[in-house]
Amino acid sequence: MNDGYLIAVVGPSGVGKDSVIAGIAAARPDLQVVTRTITRPANAPGENFHAVSSAEFDGIVAQGGFCLHWNAHGLRYGIPAQVASDVQAGRHCIANLSRGVLTDAAALFPALLVLNITARPETLAHRLGTRGRETAAEIAHRLARNPGPLPDNANAVTIPNDGPLKETVSAALVALDQRGAVA
Repeated sequence: MNDGYLIAVVGPSGVGKDSVIAGIAAARPDLQVVTRTITRPANAPGENFHAVSSAEFDGIVAQGGFCLHWNAHGLRYGIPAQVASDVQAGRHCIANLSRGVLTDAAALFPALLVLNITARPETLAHRLGTRGRETAAEIAHRLARNPGPLPDNANAVTIPNDGPLKETVSAALVALDQRGAVA
């Protein structure tokens, strides 16, 4: 059996990664949406995630329970090890990843496709303010960050998400189709 794809969705906070993933998944129910494990309180708004304490996260790492994990913005994130097995068995999986783990992801998943979602700073500022997770100072700090270029080994396409979500999802589906990740 041929390996499946890991579709990594990356972009700055507030760009709409989870909304884009949900739109793609609605159009392509055969894609497996990866639920991340995060050291965030279980009642935090936003994406569907598995909440754990930092100590629990350490235990999962020690047991080899993540195929990828990283730290960002004072939180820890992990992708279950099962995802590597699912992709190897031919499943196509889609996950919200950090740009910082793309090199590791490319080494682990030969069929890695990256959707780099972007938006103008004013769009990001509005979305971050609306979701209510951060102070104005924290939002300003996030907006001032320069993520730099994607790794050379990232099989990536950049898709802007400043307009209607439907248009962004359509562009993402076209890009995935062109790369053979969806039929």
